[in-house]
Order: sequence, then C-alpha cells, then structure tokens
Amino acid sequence: NEYKSYLRKAMMGMGDEEMVEGQNEGVSTEDGSAKAPKTYLPKDLKDDEELVPDMSAYEMLHTFRCRCSCLSFDILKDRLGKRSGYPVTLYAVAGTQAERGKKNSLVVMKVSNLNPEEESKKKKDDEEEESESESDEEDEEEGRKGKEVINSTELYHNGSVNRVRICPHSTESRVFVSTWSDKGKVHIWNIAPQLSGLETDGQQGKDISKVKPFYTFGGHVEEGYGMDWSTTRQGYLLTGDCTRHIHLWTPRESDWLVSQSTFSAHGSSVEDLQWSPTEEHVFASCSTDKSIRIWDDRAQSHKANMITVPDAHDADVNVINWNRMEPFICSGGDDGVVKIWDLRQLKSHAALFKHHSGPITSVEWHPTDSGVFGVSGEDNQISLWDLGVETTEPVVIEDQEVPPQLLFIHQGQKEIKELHWHPHIDGLLMSTSLDSFNVFKTISV
Repeated sequence: NEYKSYLRKAMMGMGDEEMVEGQNEGVSTEDGSAKAPKTYLPKDLKDDEELVPDMSAYEMLHTFRCRCSCLSFDILKDRLGKRSGYPVTLYAVAGTQAERGKKNSLVVMKVSNLNPEEESKKKKDDEEEESESESDEEDEEEGRKGKEVINSTELYHNGSVNRVRICPHSTESRVFVSTWSDKGKVHIWNIAPQLSGLETDGQQGKDISKVKPFYTFGGHVEEGYGMDWSTTRQGYLLTGDCTRHIHLWTPRESDWLVSQSTFSAHGSSVEDLQWSPTEEHVFASCSTDKSIRIWDDRAQSHKANMITVPDAHDADVNVINWNRMEPFICSGGDDGVVKIWDLRQLKSHAALFKHHSGPITSVEWHPTDSGVFGVSGEDNQISLWDLGVETTEPVVIEDQEVPPQLLFIHQGQKEIKELHWHPHIDGLLMSTSLDSFNVFKTISV
C-alpha cells in the first residue's frame, strides 16, 4: 500500500490508535493475551519504519492524484444539497502548480462512488471472485465500482495557481471561480459548461482546453494569495497581493469594477482575506507583518482599517477563517501556533494551541458545528479540534502533554497546503498536498 499515514483518535475514550507497521503487530504478553495497541503521536520515523492508517478510526478515507500538484482548491456548494449516507459524490475545483515546462490548468472535477472502507473492500473482493468469468471489458467496468470514480476536465491557466475560490452565489448558467496566478493576474472563470459536461460526458478529459477567462484583472503590482468571495453580497470579491494592497471587486452586469484605491494599511504581504459572514461591509485580513486587521469598506480606503491586532503571532500570519455562527476568527502562523480571537474583545487571543511543529498552512471552521475546526501544517499533519471540550487539564500520552481539545490527527500527505470541510456532507474533509488529495471522514467529528 503506497498510502502511508497516521492519525490520533479522539482523546476522550474514542479507542485505540494506529501504530508503526510491524512494531506492535502480533505482540502478546507472557500469558498469551494480545497487547493493546498504543496511542501513536507524531515523531520521526526510522529508515525501516512505515506508518499505516488505523481504518477503525475512519468512516471513510480515499486518496487520489491529478496530473500535477494542486496546492489550492475549493469545494462546490452543489445542487445535491445537504445529504448523508453512501456512496458520496462531491464536486471541486483545483489549480495546478506544474513543473517547469508543463502546462498549468484549472481542474474541474467530479469525485463519485466514495464509500466506507468496509464497503469498498467488499466490492473489491466481489469483483475479484467474478473476474475469472468476465471479459476484460466487463472486468474493467466492474473494477470501477469498488473505488472512487474521478471525472475531470482541465482549462488552460497562464501560470501556476496560487489560490482558487468558488463564488458562493451561482446559477445554472454561471458558476464563477476566481484564481490568483503567479503571473500577477486574477482571473474569473465561468465553469458552468464544464460542470454540465461532467454530467453528460461522464469521461475524464485528457486534453487541456483553451478557454478564455470570463474576466481578468491585471492591476495588482505583484502576485498574491489573499482572496475571498462575499457570502452576504452577491459577486463581491476581495483580492490581496504581496505588496500589501487589497482590491475590492464590485460586480456589474457583465464584468467587475475593481477599485483603484486600495486598502493598504498592512506593512507587507497580505496572506489571507475573509469577509464577515454577517456584516456585509466588514472583512478581515492577515499579513506577513504579523498583524490581523478588521476593515469596513464603506469608509475611504485610507480610513477603512478599523481594528488592528499588531502582533497577533510571533511570525507571519498565514491564514485566517471567520466562524459562520460565532464571533470568532481562527488564525495560523509561521510560528506553528493556532489562535482563536473573540471579535468582541480583540486585545488578546481567547485561546492558543501549540501542537504543530511547522508553519500553519490552512485553518477552517466546521460549517455546522461552531466549536470544531481543522488545521493543516507544514509538518504533514491535519489536526481536528473541538472547543466544546472545556477541561484545561492536558492528556498525557507517552510522557507528552496533549491539549484535551485535540480530537484527531491525520497524516499521509507531503506538504499539505489546504483543507476544506464539505458544506453539505457533515464531517467530510478534503485536503490537498504536493503529492495527493485526501477525502476522509473520521469517527471523531
């Protein structure tokens, strides 16, 4: 199995953890009884050690790859609505970061037939039994039933894709996606035809289509990463670049009016942007200047910075995410620290969690559980947290103190860049990294 990962189940009595392969397998005590598996916490592996997932801690876990690494993606709020049960189908859009000499693209994908591990294994076993009596063609078709089915189409993108975000407001004929190019331009794409094609064609495209963006803005001085669509005002977009400038996009009938005067109070690169989910003119930003700022776009740009947290982290603030139900913002920095900020009193953080051993690359609140959030880091880990665990007493595992709010650790990807919860499927997470996508659901959330 090429997939290598490890995890930590919920601390509060959720059961055993996975182990290093071969380390505890088949181990028994003097009386012949089997030893209980030990909780495994992240550490450096020896050359002959390999970590494998304990599938009893997952409801579902799938791994797949695209043609090139995709270091940013977003999940579509599809028309299937809120749902549960299996098999699962999801729609996502990702942007590639191809090696030199290869073409970059915007990948529109439909991932279907996502089943729990037991169901996938059963189907695979059934297929193996039937394969002897079936033709090669029939066997190939049946073989797809036991694993995920990926249909995708690619649109040529000029330059690597720094960030991808899907507009939350869409129609049958218009589904807008924004991309930040490392060439310094921001593109808007209408992917409605591609989504329709995935439903009718049912095949994975091998060629990269040269489709022109719906709109392109080249007014940023340099490339950037900050980007967010408003959920309260249809078609409003924010983009921030590495020279500290933030532009506001106002939709018109067939394009956007992008502000020439910029929000430029940050001292250096704008790393992330988040619209308020309740106040339509308010947004937040974070920067490599270590600050988090709250803005009001109704004010003149040089007066719009209403609140500043000057040293929110001890290093660059990489990512922020605004809670959809509570007045909280979650932030992650190069210091490996995750902080929770109460917008009613921003003088100091409401909570601080130090678990990751590398810079934080993504944070996101659960869409329906206001106390749960996910975090990814450059230490190749995804951690899931629950603020509803009120005790402050740490859990001690292998002489290490672990925050009781830490529910779960997932690993198996290299250089994890982003994670997103599915907006309609409770507890389902998708993540992207240098080597793969993961789609999984744990028993903890």
